Amino acid sequence: MPTPHPPRPPYPPPGGDPGESDESLAAPLRGSPEGEVAAHSVALLMARHWQPVHDYAVICLASSAKVAAMVTGTAFHRTLNRLAFGESAVALRPALLVTVRDTIREWSGDDRISAVLPALQKPAGGRGLRAATSITPENRALAERAFQALPAAARCLLWHVEVEADPLSVPAGLLGMDTDIASAALEQARDTFREGCVHAHRELAPTQDCRFYNRLLDVPIRRGGTLLPDVQEHLAECRYCRNAAEQLSHFEGPLGPLIAEAVLGWGARRYLDSRPGRSSHGTRGGRAGRRSGGRRGGGTRGDGRHRLLSRIPMPPRRVPDALRSPRALLSGVGAVSAGVLATVLIISASSYDGGQADPAGSNSAAGSDGTGSVSPPGTAGLPTAPGVTRLRNAGADLCLDIRDLPKEGSATKLAECSTVWTQQWTYEDDGLLRSVADPGLCLDSHKDAGVVVLGTCADEDAERGDDVRYDLTVQGELLPRWDERLALAATHDDPDADIVVKVRDRSDAQRWQPEPVPTTAGSLSIEEQEDQKARQVTLPHGRTA
Repeated sequence: MPTPHPPRPPYPPPGGDPGESDESLAAPLRGSPEGEVAAHSVALLMARHWQPVHDYAVICLASSAKVAAMVTGTAFHRTLNRLAFGESAVALRPALLVTVRDTIREWSGDDRISAVLPALQKPAGGRGLRAATSITPENRALAERAFQALPAAARCLLWHVEVEADPLSVPAGLLGMDTDIASAALEQARDTFREGCVHAHRELAPTQDCRFYNRLLDVPIRRGGTLLPDVQEHLAECRYCRNAAEQLSHFEGPLGPLIAEAVLGWGARRYLDSRPGRSSHGTRGGRAGRRSGGRRGGGTRGDGRHRLLSRIPMPPRRVPDALRSPRALLSGVGAVSAGVLATVLIISASSYDGGQADPAGSNSAAGSDGTGSVSPPGTAGLPTAPGVTRLRNAGADLCLDIRDLPKEGSATKLAECSTVWTQQWTYEDDGLLRSVADPGLCLDSHKDAGVVVLGTCADEDAERGDDVRYDLTVQGELLPRWDERLALAATHDDPDADIVVKVRDRSDAQRWQPEPVPTTAGSLSIEEQEDQKARQVTLPHGRTA
């Protein structure tokens, strides 16, 4: 007897048969000769996702002009092209929205495009987006890292239920999943997302104390209980851990703001406010209360937390040196009232900008203090999305460069910072540090006995995948994934010093500051660099003229 089909969701996603997942609709785009089938898929995918994507384009542009439709169409074209080349169509909505944001930023940075599309020049739109030092706010770095590390199905469920405020049947339909299975997967996704934030806090910790307090911070917030006094003192002076506490506190209520701000950054709050599901169901507080009552002991902790915070006075920002003994205070400490947790969280709220990285709110993008200056050590890191950068060593004030021509096995060195291609890199979401001079080559810290050379970029699951991948601390340390007790450093502080891996000591010599590559007429191609080297005259002591 054939197995009956599971019941279809009562609220199918708009566009097409509710039994057709986004991934099944994308399959004909991947090399299918049947043009009509592919056209059918494109039409249905656009019908499902067009309106929210267009809404976000209007928000990013601060304009409802026709250019919003142009950006939306371009975002679909780029995203569907990636699907045709094999990218997964699961969690398609956030991918489309990010493409909208990146398209506007790219177009607004091109003077020729901006000249013919004046809507890109608005300070609250394209021009402001282009000027932002970082799209993701510093106080959302852990959530961004954790969300991107989730399986695609988990990202789809969290995005549509928490951000879009859709009924569960909508992402279930987009995934081709039974709603009962989707419900269980959603709860698992929330737990995995939270654990990812905790893991990111530990892995990116700027100091050993931050890493030590990882679980002492996580467990009380999870249980809604008490914090030890020394944890409170640490948070009073550690911005990194205050941001972590604030992000973890969101898991006691709706996750929509946290996820939207981590993924979109620019215009996230306004996008949340534009969602029809939010206007019809408030802030999804009923669902949060149901979940809290069923799993966490009742009450809507998220709303109550914010009401309590508003009544608690601000504790001092600095702690006397005499009280800064991280571990000694652990002995003999008794229970603390639940108000301590709220006291700690209001410290975080004082520096919280609402997660917006756009001029409509307070701009606290990573790497800027709001005045255009660079953030102090310990608060800045490399961009998490692919983007060309130059890496300046904080100790030597010199840049990471390639020795001789870029090829397999070429060594790396420190050099005076310039616009040559060999000093240009992209740090990608999967941890690859890729050379712009030859995009097939990445930094390899395991190929030559600890000397950092260029090696072939490897897939993440390849045997040597960790050899060419690095994790970033908030201080700018590059930790090779094959042994994160090590960090990239130079053999000395002078030009031409070799780049190696050393035991991590958190010194300036192991800290790399990302900076944009200046665009000048004097930028040299690889061939031009080689010609220039051939013309140089060697002087005594290795100097050249």
